[in-house]
Amino acid sequence: MSPVLFWFRHDLRLHDQPALLQACSGEAQYLVPVFCLPDLEAASPWGFTRVGPHRRAWLVETLQDLADQLAQRGCPLLVCPGPAAVTLPRLAAALGARRVVCEEIAAPEEQDEVEALRAAGLSVHTVWHGSLLDPAWLPWAVSDLPATFTAFRQAVERAQLSPPEPLPAPSTLPPWPPGLSVPPALCLDLAGFGSVPRPVDPRSSIPAGEGGFRGGETEGLAHLARYLVRRLPDSYKQTRNGLSGPDYSSKWSPWLSTGALSARRILAELRRYEAEHGATEGSYWLWFELLWRDYFRFLHLQHGRRLYRARGLASHPNPPQDAEGFERWRQAATGEPLVDAAMRELRDTGYLSNRLRQVVASYLLHELRGDWRAGAAWFEACLVDYDVYSNQGNWLYIAGRGTDPRGGRRFNVVRQAAEHDPDGAYQRLWSAA
Repeated sequence: MSPVLFWFRHDLRLHDQPALLQACSGEAQYLVPVFCLPDLEAASPWGFTRVGPHRRAWLVETLQDLADQLAQRGCPLLVCPGPAAVTLPRLAAALGARRVVCEEIAAPEEQDEVEALRAAGLSVHTVWHGSLLDPAWLPWAVSDLPATFTAFRQAVERAQLSPPEPLPAPSTLPPWPPGLSVPPALCLDLAGFGSVPRPVDPRSSIPAGEGGFRGGETEGLAHLARYLVRRLPDSYKQTRNGLSGPDYSSKWSPWLSTGALSARRILAELRRYEAEHGATEGSYWLWFELLWRDYFRFLHLQHGRRLYRARGLASHPNPPQDAEGFERWRQAATGEPLVDAAMRELRDTGYLSNRLRQVVASYLLHELRGDWRAGAAWFEACLVDYDVYSNQGNWLYIAGRGTDPRGGRRFNVVRQAAEHDPDGAYQRLWSAA
């Protein structure tokens, strides 16, 4: 019997894994879990490496944790170098496999990967499990998704929609086929990958090193538990616009971005927390933010490639691009102290607060007249919590080419500094000196 290939994508975990469950059901006597590692040195169209060092290190940490968990269940992870459209057909031919099961992802590049596999003759079964809510449960068809987040949220809350309990991680998995031999060119030893650990910077809001944050499901679940035990949801609404430190926001996003944490698992734990300690404005706001994450996913189901056009969903002319201004922004050399401090933090740690992401994006688009697609690409390269749906949605939102009813957001940098960094502590922390 031919093995089933389970292709891990943005769902690098074992808990709450409907796609993995489907791969193991039916006649799946043998299973080969696969991750296709793209060329991490590939350049973006804007002239810089598409996956920067912080994001790269976080991904490898996540894969190492996943590989350990799969090995404990007797079903090792196969990491294949190269794009899935090339690697998976070769692997399937070498193993005599015909069926691939994977997560459904509504972004264009990820859609193209699946279509390429089908064109190569593979049977690909995709499962949507990247959101809290199943699109089929919404009060309207995805094609009729409300044009604003507020209308979406209100409709969801009126309908009292809630996801089911997340699935537990499987205790056992089907094994690899006996005597399986994978050609060396199709596999990569993570232990010998030679990833550079994330630099230990005491200023970082996502600290690395001993006692710091580490990629992978094991650490993601531990972080979630610590966050709730410390009763941090109670103060989230008051602290969420903070600029520096590990506790002003939930910091769930680095694990959500790789799928090491399931949004449904987070919400289930949050609801249990509320049942024990009582719901607060802070715990509600965490649900609010998770709904934003869903909304950006459903926008991709509704609009697809239109979200990737230069004009986005708007009828405005194509955005301008001042290449020199973009480079000054990217190199933290604009001369605007708050913007430059934020861009240094982004470059040096792979993270930036939500407030400052909006500020620097606004500055690039509205003060430097930059192209939103270039800014989105730089965030993609830098952020350890890069998420294709949220990154695209948020940049379109600031640019006025997405779903913002105000037609874009322009932040006054001086006012933002006075409100969120009144004593200049953040700017001093990330000064050039």
